[in-house]
Amino acid sequence: MAAGMSVEQPLWRALTAYRVLTMGYALALYAHAYGEYVHPLGAGAYLAVLAVWTLATVRRVSGAERCTPLFLAVELAVALAGILLTPVVDTQARIDAGGPTLPSIWTAGAVLGFAIKKGWRWAAGASLLVGAANVAATGGFAQDTVHDVLLVCIASIAIGYVVEVARASERTLARALRIEAATRERERLARDIHDSVLQVLAMVQRRGTAIGGEAAELGRLAGEQEAALRTLVSSGVVPEAPAARAAGNRAPAPPAAVPPQGRGGEDGEDGEVRDVRALLSAYAGSRVSFAEPGAPVPLPAAAAGELAAAVGAALDNVRRHARGPSGEEAQAWILLEDEPDAVVVTVRDDGPGIPPGRLEDAEAEGRMGVALSIRGRLRDLGGSAELLSVPGQGTEVELRVPKDDQHNR
Repeated sequence: MAAGMSVEQPLWRALTAYRVLTMGYALALYAHAYGEYVHPLGAGAYLAVLAVWTLATVRRVSGAERCTPLFLAVELAVALAGILLTPVVDTQARIDAGGPTLPSIWTAGAVLGFAIKKGWRWAAGASLLVGAANVAATGGFAQDTVHDVLLVCIASIAIGYVVEVARASERTLARALRIEAATRERERLARDIHDSVLQVLAMVQRRGTAIGGEAAELGRLAGEQEAALRTLVSSGVVPEAPAARAAGNRAPAPPAAVPPQGRGGEDGEDGEVRDVRALLSAYAGSRVSFAEPGAPVPLPAAAAGELAAAVGAALDNVRRHARGPSGEEAQAWILLEDEPDAVVVTVRDDGPGIPPGRLEDAEAEGRMGVALSIRGRLRDLGGSAELLSVPGQGTEVELRVPKDDQHNR
């Protein structure tokens, strides 16, 4: 798992370097005390085996996949053999004086390998074996021996415990990231459903009821399906993202997001940059006025399309819910502004405004137009959607998309 490698890999690299450096240290100690050994050739033969083993297995300790428990067991056996061989090739006087064993501090590498690979319990077991071998080699519980054994034991247990905690944290983080990704996919599908299917069903219900007859029955069925689909969208059912894409569940983009305007660039999902003016101008009409800057307002294609869809959702709310003083559809105004650090779109209408608590009630009923189609889109872009409504004075929605590339990729 990539997340696991990010934490463990530095530890394996450190262990690789530790083994090589401590092997060199053991060889240096042997060369310095060569004349003091009872059997210097026997000690040299063991250290030659130790050097060959260490250098030949450098790649085995470079990662968790290659460093198997069987390999660590052989590594520990090499260390224990060197400890037990020490009283055979060295003098008792040097041993009683606290002289090092043949592998010296190289032994700790085998114990640390168990700590990183298997956790603190295995590290504690390996430490006990090393301690027993040191006691057998020295013939008693010398102070230096006890200190060395305790140091290796405490260090390996601490490292093993930290590794186990890090792995548990990585699993929790990976699970949280999967949940976040699935939630975002559910919200994306809910926005697309709201922008297409739900609106069509609502229109069929209204028109069928108005026409009457068999059309009224069709409208009633459409209303039932709309209510059921709204419940499903707001219930938290999270489809898998790849399956959703494979099944073609992504609804077509709103008309204003379809025509590729602007020039090719380095940003955006498809490498394009689009002029937001061209996308929003498609919404202008007899009841919608559009004010734009004189210069192009570029955004990455994906961000521009999502911003245009959010504007379309806001206008759809005006068309469906807002009425002017004489009962006709409210007048709406779109204002596009190109600020130094963000693109800002303001959608305002002269309708009656939104009563206090209406948005919360709508969200509880599964009507997610503002929550998902507007605020959800802007949140995914790293931006914000602010809604200001005063009863009797209309509604104003301010959509802000940052120009920072990391939000719009």
